[in-house]
Amino acid sequence: MSIFDQFDKSLPGDSGRRKVLLDEEYQTFDSAETLIDLSKRAMSGFYFVAILVFICLIVQLLNLQISHGSFNRVLAEGNRLRQREIASPRGLIYDTKGKLIVGNDAAFNLQLYPQDLPGSKKDRQDFFNELSQIVQISPEEIEAKIQDKGANRADPVILKENIDRDTALLLETKLIYTPGVVIAKKPIRRYEEIPGLAQVIGYVGKITDTELKSNRNYRMNQEMGKDGIEKQYQAYLQGVPGINQIEVDSRGRAQRLLSNRSPEPGNNLTLSIDADLETELTMVMNDQVEASGVKSGAAVAINPKTGEILAMTSVPTYDNNLFAKGVSGEDYQKIITDSANPLLNRAIAGAYPSGSIIKPLVASAGLQENVIGEHTTINDTGEIRVGSWVYPDWKAHGLVDVRKSLAVSANVFFYAIGGGFDKIKGIGVDKLKYYYEQFGLGKPTGIDIPGEVSGLVPDAAWKEKAKKEAWYLGDTYHMSIGQGDVLVTPLQMAVTTAAIANNGEVLEPFLVKKITDKDGKTVVQSEKHVVRKDFISQDNLSIVQGGMRDCVTQSYGSCRALNELPVAVAAKTGTAQFGIEGKTHAWMSAFAPYNDPQIAIVVLVEGGGEGYAAAGPVINRVFNWYFSK
Repeated sequence: MSIFDQFDKSLPGDSGRRKVLLDEEYQTFDSAETLIDLSKRAMSGFYFVAILVFICLIVQLLNLQISHGSFNRVLAEGNRLRQREIASPRGLIYDTKGKLIVGNDAAFNLQLYPQDLPGSKKDRQDFFNELSQIVQISPEEIEAKIQDKGANRADPVILKENIDRDTALLLETKLIYTPGVVIAKKPIRRYEEIPGLAQVIGYVGKITDTELKSNRNYRMNQEMGKDGIEKQYQAYLQGVPGINQIEVDSRGRAQRLLSNRSPEPGNNLTLSIDADLETELTMVMNDQVEASGVKSGAAVAINPKTGEILAMTSVPTYDNNLFAKGVSGEDYQKIITDSANPLLNRAIAGAYPSGSIIKPLVASAGLQENVIGEHTTINDTGEIRVGSWVYPDWKAHGLVDVRKSLAVSANVFFYAIGGGFDKIKGIGVDKLKYYYEQFGLGKPTGIDIPGEVSGLVPDAAWKEKAKKEAWYLGDTYHMSIGQGDVLVTPLQMAVTTAAIANNGEVLEPFLVKKITDKDGKTVVQSEKHVVRKDFISQDNLSIVQGGMRDCVTQSYGSCRALNELPVAVAAKTGTAQFGIEGKTHAWMSAFAPYNDPQIAIVVLVEGGGEGYAAAGPVINRVFNWYFSK
């Protein structure tokens, strides 16, 4: 008998009912065991997950503390440290006598560092509103400046620049607890008021996006030279910025200075320019341009022994201090829309027909090629006729040789040297071009400022390509007197005049004599550079020099107004036609003293008329001042 049967008998009532109850109790007992088993399994799964999570946390902690500990420490430091760049002063510029002509003044910029701005849009807008009340710039303008420069950049955004000292101190007091906003000291250029130097020195301005992309070592807001000496010698002048390392709190507010590296100033330049001569030459040029009823001109004074530029002026000029302080839109428009183009350095970037000041080169070429001798003469009747074509002189000069032809500027004699006439066979266009190029025409001189143009020495191939025309004898005649398509710069003609004066050395002109560091140690020392020599014999050059001297001393000479100067002078006038209205540029070239040249000058008065009348007085006054002081 089973236990169920025994138990069934012990229960009162219907035996079938008791069986059912017993079965139900058995089933209940079995379900409880199942639940206990499931509960144990669930707890085991929970423990497993908990252990797994704990292991992951341990691994991550080890990873952060050990594997990437150094990296994360750097990140943490970056969150509390800020580097603030300190602008370095540009190098100073002196004239040849040590006179300061370009220095630096102190100014201040109001700057904002975007990386310290609040994170949320609302907090940022509140920040802009509060800042606007202090600095008097609209919130919209502040936000626009930031977006324009990049909201996440570490470089500062300039909100206001060139603030005076008193305003800067007041703002600094009000902004002391404002995160990411600083008053930064900034050196700005100060150009001394020396007339005529603006186009030579140039100016500085903020780096453009294009310049920033091509100069990876530069920073946003950095200033760069934009023209002249400032641009050419940017690498020497710029200096090395300093760095302040600042500790900031969680809101980006400065707490204390941790370290400081002072800025290093740029190197200093000593120019060959004599500031006093520059002033005198420019003032005289201004007077003569005004007296001639024209607007513009240029002049260059060079040391014929070394190639040093003693003075260089271009009229009209401009005030480069306007650019140093941030030129206003109104002033900038006034400058660039001026029909006289004051930004143009006419001494190196203006190309003009030379007129007769090119004749000493032609005489040298004719003598060197033996198509004329010192005593070769022709009868100048005032013109040359070739068929129906007439090539005039400015007057009939009678019997002339090379010296007299230079003195009176006889066109017929030089027509003959170039293209041939009477008993002179002529050297032809190719030889003429060769000697022009030997003297340095048709290519840049290599002066150490940007913007120089090449000018033009034409020939048959050039004319065919440019004008689709053949070369004629008349083209050679015109080329022989500095007319037609010949184009030169005042600097090129100063170099050729120096070459005549110094017995045939074509020198590379230069403006910077010496570069020194902040301690006065010489970094670069410029030296005389002879580009070419010995292509004209000393005897032939002596004849040409004599003709230029006769231009001053002889009664028939076109330069005789210079004969009253305290030193012996050699010179050549030039009157160059341009356009179709019969207007002429006035030229004169000269050097002195005749037997030991120390200075050569070339003067151009644009549209000034006759060379002796418009350019001659400039040389007269400047030489008188130079040799009498």
